[in-house]
Amino acid sequence: MTTATTGRTTAKGVVGTAHTRVEGRDKVTGAARYAGEIPFADLAHGWLVLSTVARGRIREIDTDAVLGMPGVLAVLHHGNAPRVDTDYVGMLGIPPDPTAAVFQNDRVPHAGWPVALVVAGTPEQAREAAEALVVTYDAEPHDITLTADHPDAYPGDGHMPAETEKGDLAAGLAASAFVVDEEYTTPEEHHSMMEPHAATALWDGGRLEVVDSNQGTTWVQGELAKMFSLDESSVRVRSEHIGGGFGSKGLRAHQVSAVMAATVLQRPVRVVMTRRQMFSLAGYRSPTAQRVRLGADADGRLRALEHRSLNQTSTVYEFVEPGAGVARVMYDADAHRTANHVVRLDVPSPTFMRAPGEAPGSFAIESALDELAERCGVDPIDLRLRNEPEAGPVSGLPFSSRNLAACFDEGARRFGWAERDPRPGVRREGRWLLGTGTAAASFGAGAAPSTALVTAEADGTFTVRISAADIGTGARTALTLVAADALEVTPERVRVRIGDSDFGPAMIAGGSMGTRSWAWAITIAAGELRERLALGTNIPPEGITVRSDSTEALGALAQKERHSFGAQFAEVAVDTATGEVRVRRMLGIFAAGRIVNPLTARNQLVGGMVWGISMALHEEAVRDRASGGLYGPDLAGYHVATHADITDIEADWVDDPDPDDPVGIKGVGEIGIVGAAAAVANAVWHATGVRRRNLPIRPDRVLTPAGGAVDA
Repeated sequence: MTTATTGRTTAKGVVGTAHTRVEGRDKVTGAARYAGEIPFADLAHGWLVLSTVARGRIREIDTDAVLGMPGVLAVLHHGNAPRVDTDYVGMLGIPPDPTAAVFQNDRVPHAGWPVALVVAGTPEQAREAAEALVVTYDAEPHDITLTADHPDAYPGDGHMPAETEKGDLAAGLAASAFVVDEEYTTPEEHHSMMEPHAATALWDGGRLEVVDSNQGTTWVQGELAKMFSLDESSVRVRSEHIGGGFGSKGLRAHQVSAVMAATVLQRPVRVVMTRRQMFSLAGYRSPTAQRVRLGADADGRLRALEHRSLNQTSTVYEFVEPGAGVARVMYDADAHRTANHVVRLDVPSPTFMRAPGEAPGSFAIESALDELAERCGVDPIDLRLRNEPEAGPVSGLPFSSRNLAACFDEGARRFGWAERDPRPGVRREGRWLLGTGTAAASFGAGAAPSTALVTAEADGTFTVRISAADIGTGARTALTLVAADALEVTPERVRVRIGDSDFGPAMIAGGSMGTRSWAWAITIAAGELRERLALGTNIPPEGITVRSDSTEALGALAQKERHSFGAQFAEVAVDTATGEVRVRRMLGIFAAGRIVNPLTARNQLVGGMVWGISMALHEEAVRDRASGGLYGPDLAGYHVATHADITDIEADWVDDPDPDDPVGIKGVGEIGIVGAAAAVANAVWHATGVRRRNLPIRPDRVLTPAGGAVDA
């Protein structure tokens, strides 16, 4: 809302009002170019060659015949590639995955390991030569099978402590009137976003330039600088438009191999992953084996809680999928134990994938809570609300806000939960059994230090520069609204430029922290600029620029448990003849801070819920024990939910501004998927009377009695 005379916003501002994407027209007309389609003069193309054995050594790479093929410029491998440094800790506080540090030795730790890069004048020439390259291996025995009782499992910290414990668990379980002790599994899952990973590297006047598709330009800039022993000022990374990331678009083999080839050939080199290569090189969500033990008194109040989660990682890099972390936020008990364990196998390295830990962990704990509600004879929502903690179950810290009860109240009213018959297997329409289920959701609401530049231009407009990444979430638009309110002008007078490491360090698009972190830095810079303009400062032709750094402001925050919360509801129909499960309707109500742009926020929440349906019913990557590789590593063999699987899905929110955030933001990027699979699984139980504790809930599993071999 604006006044007609000044163009300044009213006190209400534009944050919280629906706006279409500021770059939307460019995207639908093709004017927005992605990393793999930006032209460069004298561009060469690299094609990665991946190992065909799951473990062993490279005995020989026969490059002679390939180097004689049309257009081939070079073949990089462990015998001739530039050496890189991997002995460092990166931006996220973790060492780099050696899969990105390509061609450094002859070891092969998993199927799909990069063994060579063929560079040629065209992509077609590079591909033909890469497919003709003969690589001989000395294969070794491999182990790719994750089992709940694997003898080599060990506690893994990851980005949280591996284990937490308080109270006497055995005594708490023994004293409980009702006990649940069950195991739950989730399979290997893949991001496989619409835009494949792509990067072009070139040297320009002694400076390394990389045009990439990533979730944080300063993140990739810092990693490349350390790996190639360069000053960060000597590396520039640009990533203006990204067609999805979901956690996988950090430092990968394609960027590093492109830099190597550009260094050797002294010309621009582009490397693009194929869809099949993404299943080996882009990371994935590890399968999990989880055990949940709950003990409750006669009223359903928890006396004991144990959540243990096991995931796999590669033999060269440790990544922990912290499924047990959910219980550290959601539910308390006098006896409380959680543990995240990991086992090294001859498989590619897992990585962050939308709601890492929370997505698989919520399936286990929220399914177990539903089982406990059944045994206690308590409504599933009532059981959860009876166990609402007053403070962090493990940390003991106060919650900044915790409006989960409001989500359940609003969701139950709109979903018609009060009319639900709690008895399973009683609703039927012809051959379809009908059921409804619910689950709670949470995801952390953090912020990381970021810098921003805001310029008052001589023409009365404002330019914001920040190393943010819009991976399809609408971040550009959200930041435009935030900047407009902070500057007290209309959005039309604000231009937001992102995706360039030259703009200075900023948080990546990840952990649902991007918009919150960037908005904080922009708000600080805009406030200082307004103060300078209020003093009557004349704006020179080059404008007035203010740079901010949110480090001090974030450091001054009081220690609290900060999270978004949500309540998921699902109604399913199960075909008794075929075992097919259809989600008829789904509702999610969220407490996710102040919603900056309802249009794109709802898009994110619904997208997460759709992914939760896909996780519950479809997604499952299966490895061949003989080769170590995946069956059907493409979007024909890896099944995801399609339009035919999605009917009535609605996402909404309750009022929940974060009082400690300058805009009130928490984050919506990941909360939508959390709890969604559990709500569907709980609805399947309500429809059929049989628990399915192993995802996905395939038709063959539905038709198999509980505990049968197919369900294992």
